[in-house]
Amino acid sequence: MARQANALDMVRSSIQLSNLVWESQMVIAMRMMGMAGMWSVAATENEVMAAEKPTAFVKAAISAGEAATAGKRSDEVLNAWTRSMRRETGANMRRLAKRGPKFGV
Repeated sequence: MARQANALDMVRSSIQLSNLVWESQMVIAMRMMGMAGMWSVAATENEVMAAEKPTAFVKAAISAGEAATAGKRSDEVLNAWTRSMRRETGANMRRLAKRGPKFGV
């Protein structure tokens, strides 16, 4: 029988979710500044943004589904989903941050 989640497991899940939110907000901010001409983004960034969403959510759902069908605890299922999403948001944040703000015209 698997052990039950304890308070530390819940704190870890909370931290991972907080990091996901933070990374997502940073990506949104850089993309919005890119649309406003204040951040250097690729000309195809809007297409990339729209195309990546379905794939990222399907991958995360599959990860969570695999964890659930393997009999993992609810926090482990959540962590599987979060880990998958953070791979995407983290990669986007690093890629966009490298480009930096757009100075001048």
